[in-house]
Amino acid sequence: MVNRKLFKGGIVLTLDNSIGDFKQADVLVEGTKIVEVKPNIEASDCEIIDASNMIVMPGLVDSHRHTWESLVRNVGADWSLQKYLSSIYYGNIGSRRTPQDDYIANLLGAIEALDAGVTTFLDWSMIISNDHTEEMIRGLKESNARVVFAHGCPGDGEYWSRESQIDNGEDARKIKATHFSTKDQLLTMALAIRGPEFCSWETSVKEIQLARELDAVCSMHLGFGTWGAADRSIEKLNNAGLLGPDLNFVHANAVSPEEIKMLVEKGGSISVTPEIEMMMGHGYPATGLCIENGLRPSLGVDVVTSTGGDMFAQMKFTLQAERSRVNDSVLASGNMPGPPLNLSAREVLEYATIEGAKALQLEDKIGTLTPGKEADMIMIRTTDLNIFPVNDPIGTVVQCTHSGNVDSVFVAGKAVKRDGKMVNIDMERVRKLALQSRDEIFKNYGNPDGAWLV
Repeated sequence: MVNRKLFKGGIVLTLDNSIGDFKQADVLVEGTKIVEVKPNIEASDCEIIDASNMIVMPGLVDSHRHTWESLVRNVGADWSLQKYLSSIYYGNIGSRRTPQDDYIANLLGAIEALDAGVTTFLDWSMIISNDHTEEMIRGLKESNARVVFAHGCPGDGEYWSRESQIDNGEDARKIKATHFSTKDQLLTMALAIRGPEFCSWETSVKEIQLARELDAVCSMHLGFGTWGAADRSIEKLNNAGLLGPDLNFVHANAVSPEEIKMLVEKGGSISVTPEIEMMMGHGYPATGLCIENGLRPSLGVDVVTSTGGDMFAQMKFTLQAERSRVNDSVLASGNMPGPPLNLSAREVLEYATIEGAKALQLEDKIGTLTPGKEADMIMIRTTDLNIFPVNDPIGTVVQCTHSGNVDSVFVAGKAVKRDGKMVNIDMERVRKLALQSRDEIFKNYGNPDGAWLV
């Protein structure tokens, strides 16, 4: 019998403008795919899933996350960017992990994402050795999340100087051949490169060309801090004929409007990570810079050393930071803002779903509840006290929801969370392994800022 599921009677947010959203509708899933979305679907031989008192919507898409850092989460609540780099990169924690550390870190981090309704994320990895890579991939596979594994380089300082010509391209080729021979799987490949602001120009060009050889998204940190505006890296890439839709630029707080327009013309995405950027000193989130110049950004959590791993918080930070920026300028002119406000909740929800899918080159598979796409879906309880009664479902998701409201999560039609609990995961084992690895990391590195080990 074909595996069919019928989600009945939910508030359905497809986020597909050609289909629309529904106050009450059904979603029919066959195998891994969405087959139909409309009210009152009649179908036999189905598992009926009661979606009444639920918001049914696409899974959230995080376009930038350092998943291995889940083992050292929240040690950096007071870290600046400089403190973070000195503690995680340049030969410290990021270079002292064992392969076992990376296995449990990626498993724990992926479970955290799924629990919070993030069905897809880009894991911007820091690779120490091939053994570490194998264990990172093992952890991600075991989670059953949809992940774009971005193969990167170690945190050693010699890799991250502006003169660095070191690369690990051969390792990336081997990993591609071993684990990513097809894109028809939950785990696909990207390259996490240093980019022209963290290594030599020649090395950046070489790594971009390698990503295209491997048919992989190429993601890099770029255009932030005090050097972002001076470097004009996007302009340099454009002049070299290297821009394209497969390049993903993380942060881009200080790039010029002209450079954003280059991305609109030639292709390329920007991942805004608003909470971390405002906290650590990257610069003001580039949300407004993007949309005022015709580019719709994607969103990311970034570093869980310093914030939680859910996208609901990032949507709220994105929305209110951008509204505050514009509102302040209106107030300074002697006027009161709006209505309407300059950025809507729906737009931000799209940044966290379909725009993330586009940034990861997965828009044909995920990001909307569209027949033919993969059934990556989440269900949010509308009876919870922080949500009930629902008067505006979009506003509810963006402004009121937290990860505890996520009742069920499906990836490719398969349940990974039901009734508020993770499915087929031995959480006691995960916790035990995570604590063991955490203790060893801090033992070898030293206890950052006197953090408690609980």
